[in-house]
Amino acid sequence: MGWLRLAQTGSLQATRALMIVGIIVSVAGLGVACMGMKCTTCGGSEKVRKSRIAMTGGIILLVGGLCAIVACSWFEFGAAIFIAWGGSLLDVLGGAMLAASCPRKKQASKYPSMGTSRSGPPSSTKEYV
Repeated sequence: MGWLRLAQTGSLQATRALMIVGIIVSVAGLGVACMGMKCTTCGGSEKVRKSRIAMTGGIILLVGGLCAIVACSWFEFGAAIFIAWGGSLLDVLGGAMLAASCPRKKQASKYPSMGTSRSGPPSSTKEYV
């Protein structure tokens, strides 16, 4: 009876393979995204590096989610297709949010620093404490 499962059409085998690849890539993306979290110590303690690691995890999650969407849209599996679409869309949404969260190299402040706001002596002779 085991040989009956292997004797499937090529498109069904490709769909299964694509779904398995999507699952494996998504799990790897979750691992990379966890390394990029601020509360973990692996990957260094620099904020820019950690956010880039999280962004890389988000991109990997996007690829895994897209593989799963393509796989579940290729065939009709009945009622399970809606669950697969929902899970894949959540995977893509989470990956997109992580991928969009990478900050720039140096964020410029909108306001001047407190030390540069006063260039001369105070206007009154009375000093406040």
